[in-house]
Amino acid sequence: MQVIAVMNPKGGVGKSTFSTNLAGYFASQGHQVMLGDADVQHSARAWLALRPAHLPKIAGWEMSDGHIVKPPKGTTHVVIDTPAGIKGNKLDAILKIADKVVVPLQASMFDILATEDFLKKLAKREYKNDIGVLGMRVNARTKAADQLAHYVTQLDLPVLGYLRDTQNYIQLAAHGATLWDVAPSRVEKDLVQWEELLQWITKT
Repeated sequence: MQVIAVMNPKGGVGKSTFSTNLAGYFASQGHQVMLGDADVQHSARAWLALRPAHLPKIAGWEMSDGHIVKPPKGTTHVVIDTPAGIKGNKLDAILKIADKVVVPLQASMFDILATEDFLKKLAKREYKNDIGVLGMRVNARTKAADQLAHYVTQLDLPVLGYLRDTQNYIQLAAHGATLWDVAPSRVEKDLVQWEELLQWITKT
């Protein structure tokens, strides 16, 4: 079973957007997927409630107060959507079980500074996680993207890629859907941006 934790102590960076779409990818590949919602706002849980029954199944995994129960037998992939301000026992509990940690991060200096201490903690690699940073709502050809890459590589962490700012994610989320639940031609530019990212995530 593979566990991917999506983390950033700052809110509004796109954690739930990325978590739900990653779970949607695994489900589209026929895997038994659970989406863990450690966020008090329960964004992932609310999204699951909107998901139509005819789409590939994604099960919910209840998590609270850092207490993590073992997923049901047969689960192959778990994606954990974490809250802003995550720290202490809850942070440690998730890091202990996560195989990989993805940190969604926008390219503004305000976002980078707000995430700096958290990234430095992860960079120490106290746990045996593979850790990477994902640029959210970023054009890869801009100076902002270069600034983000320069900062992250100084911490010896990889930039896994960049996801553009598009209404596709917003519109699909409103219907409990993901990029992999619609015709590829509709989201072609977005799927291309996921290719290298998924290679890193699925590599064992």
